[in-house]
Amino acid sequence: MGYYSRKPFSGALNKRQGMVTTVMLDASQKLPGGDLPAGTLHLIQVTDTHLYADPDRRLLGLSTLESLRQVLAQISAEQPKPDLVLATGDLVHDASPAGYRRAAEELRSLGAPVYGLPGNHDIPAAMCTHLEAHGVSCAGELRLGGWQILLLDSVIPGEEGGYLAPAELKRLEIALRDGEGHVLVCLHHHPVRVGSAWIDTMALQNGDEFFAVLDACPRVRGVLWGHIHQEYDGLHGNTRLLASPSTCVQFTPGVDDFQVDMAPPGYRHLALLPDGRIETGVKRLPAYPDGLDLASAGY
Repeated sequence: MGYYSRKPFSGALNKRQGMVTTVMLDASQKLPGGDLPAGTLHLIQVTDTHLYADPDRRLLGLSTLESLRQVLAQISAEQPKPDLVLATGDLVHDASPAGYRRAAEELRSLGAPVYGLPGNHDIPAAMCTHLEAHGVSCAGELRLGGWQILLLDSVIPGEEGGYLAPAELKRLEIALRDGEGHVLVCLHHHPVRVGSAWIDTMALQNGDEFFAVLDACPRVRGVLWGHIHQEYDGLHGNTRLLASPSTCVQFTPGVDDFQVDMAPPGYRHLALLPDGRIETGVKRLPAYPDGLDLASAGY
């Protein structure tokens, strides 16, 4: 197995993001999948799990815990040896210690290092305290193989939309300036409009500032987010823009008002290639677990 070393991140500008993790892979245990070259990194994105302190509590009639467990079981069957799991926010709907403990336990069942970042339903400081206590990292930077992976905090306390504070943008700028290798940037809120009027009111408010920082660094290959509970795959220049389904309730793409989508829960798998390319896809459950209220007008 690889080993994981942590050291202070000199560019850190807030308490949550104060560490950088360097991951050393044992190449003898990493075999390329299919036609992918040796040195390819295999990542899983799990997002918007919306767990609760009460394991029996439901969201729009759906057991978010049972839905997550079904998705994780499918990941274990389809992607048995990932290098990394990225949990991109809204992990716990009620921001409870018990919910975060349960989220950590479930995600660690995949047998890979797990890194989390906060969403609008999370309380960042509480999330990191409880996840870190149960083996999930909240480090703001990860260096894995030939890739630099940056995890950002886009939360505005008490609001559904997102914003990258000046200190967080500066941290991003410094990390890009001082880092090396190909870059994947992760956050919760969508930095571009996705074509659904209601959810685009909850986007990243300063997306232009965000992309101005990214555009100054030609090493950036992709941006990955959650929040929108649907699949998205686009481009900003040559930078891949990716969002993924929730492990629970899905939102219908391309509609102006809230609507539950019939597409089942799922996850995203990513292959980060040594030459900077990203190969990726979304996998879904065969069907929703029982109980979902498809007629709901919101939550």
